[in-house]
Amino acid sequence: MAESKENKLTKSQIEELAIHLETAELEAYEVTKITNDFPEMTYRDAFDIQWEIRRRKEERGNKIVGMKMGLTSWAKMSQMGVEHPCYGFLADYFSVPEGGEVKHDELIHPKIEAELAFVTKAPLKGPGIHIGDVLRATDFVMPAVEVIDSRYKDFKFDLKSVIADNSSSSRFITGGRMADVADLDLKTLGVVMEINGEVVEVGAGAAVLGHPAASVAMLANMLGERGEELPAGSFIMIGAITAAVQVNKGDSFCVRYQDLGSISGKFVVTIQLA
Repeated sequence: MAESKENKLTKSQIEELAIHLETAELEAYEVTKITNDFPEMTYRDAFDIQWEIRRRKEERGNKIVGMKMGLTSWAKMSQMGVEHPCYGFLADYFSVPEGGEVKHDELIHPKIEAELAFVTKAPLKGPGIHIGDVLRATDFVMPAVEVIDSRYKDFKFDLKSVIADNSSSSRFITGGRMADVADLDLKTLGVVMEINGEVVEVGAGAAVLGHPAASVAMLANMLGERGEELPAGSFIMIGAITAAVQVNKGDSFCVRYQDLGSISGKFVVTIQLA
C-alpha cells in the first residue's frame, strides 16, 4: 500500500485526533470512525495519527516492545470490509503474562486471535523485503495471542480509521515454546482455540497471506515507506491465523499450537472498592 505523499489534515488536527483516539483507548469508551468527520484524510494522515499516539506514549515513559500486523487474512479483510492489511505498535503495558489475567473492564469489546510472533536477529528494511529475507533474519518463532479492542463503536471502521486507532491494539500474551524456523512448516502449522474448554476456532499458518513470513515482509516494506525499519531483536506479531472471537467477563481461553505448546489466560473483572 503506497502511502499518499501528502497530508490533507493539519498538524493540529492530527494531534487532536491522536488525543481523541488514545483517550478512548485509555478510558475504554467507544467513538465513531474518524473518517465520518474527516472524509478527506489520507493514508499518510492515518499513519501520522498512529505515530503521534506512539510518540505520546513514549513521552510518558512507555516502551514500545513490538509491532503487529492486522487484517492479514483474506477472510478477515472481507469480514471487516477493508482492502489491505495494516500495522500497529505494541506498548509495554499491553503485555499480559502467560496464564495471567486480562482485566476486561479496562477494555471495550475485546476479541482474541491466535497468532505467531517472529523475533529477529538482523534488521529488515524495505522496500523489496521478501519471505526469504524474513526467514534468514529470524532468530526464532513463538506462539502469541492478541487481544484486539477497536475503539470504534460495534467494531465498525474503514482502513484509514483503524490505522489511526493503532490497528485495534490493546493486549497480547506470548509463551509456549520458541522454535527455529527451519524446524517448522509454517504454512501448515495448526492452531486450536478453546474458550471455557470448548473448541471455537481452528486454523493453520497459511491463513496469514499464504505464509506467516509474508506478513513480516509486508510490515518491513510498509515501514520502509516512512524511512523506518525493523531492527534486530524486533518482536513482530503476524496477524490472526483464526477468526477473532469475542470474549466475555469470566471467560478462560487456551490456544494450542502444533509443536509449540499452548497459551492460556482468563478475562477478569477488577472490583473497585469504595
